[in-house]
Amino acid sequence: MAAGGAHKVSVLLPTYNERDNLPLVVWLLVRTFQDSGNNFEIIIIDDGSPDGTQEIAEQLVKIYGSDKIVMREISALFSSGTAYIHGMKHATGNFIVIMDADLSHHPKFIPEFIRKQKEGNFDIVSGTRYKGNGGVYGWDLKRKLISRGANFITQVLLRPGASDLTGSFRLYRKEVLQKLMEKCVSKGYVFQMEMIVRARQLGYTIGEVPITFVDRVYGESKLGGNEIVSFLKGLLTLFATT
Repeated sequence: MAAGGAHKVSVLLPTYNERDNLPLVVWLLVRTFQDSGNNFEIIIIDDGSPDGTQEIAEQLVKIYGSDKIVMREISALFSSGTAYIHGMKHATGNFIVIMDADLSHHPKFIPEFIRKQKEGNFDIVSGTRYKGNGGVYGWDLKRKLISRGANFITQVLLRPGASDLTGSFRLYRKEVLQKLMEKCVSKGYVFQMEMIVRARQLGYTIGEVPITFVDRVYGESKLGGNEIVSFLKGLLTLFATT
């Protein structure tokens, strides 16, 4: 991934009530990394899930070993940014993958992220649903329209140089992610968008890999009216300040 030295990928998995999904996504991650020969660790950051997610995580540590699975708990109000900041403190890899734990992001794309990073020596590789053979499965028309509309408005206002601003499946150089986390102030869905906008501002390079996004198998989506309102507010704030 960079000239010389060993390379290790730390996967950050924020969880809240993912008891049913966590064992499968971890199994898929372990298999994918083993098959591709990439060194890895998986850091599970749980926000005090009441459904027993932590107990499942502790069992996974016993199964795969504490060198491969790390479980940490956060007590702050759950947001992607909070989880990533906490997870990075425990990450020993020089590259970090952020992804959802609900099986909407398939680990099979991670080796493609790694290959893309090597090809262009990119600072960030972002999964995109809106280029090449990327796409979305399991969403109704309303969800698709909201996502497409949000992405279109963002492209028009911010011109970010990336095709999928609201996705959260990405690979970062660790030092780049740390720098971006220092700059970003948003929470929730706007956070992912701000990360790319700030990356462009700071001159970081971004590669893209088409991915298929699959709606969660178990549990409920966290997208609601409040998230849409906060997204629009955040978008206007970014437009005014970048």
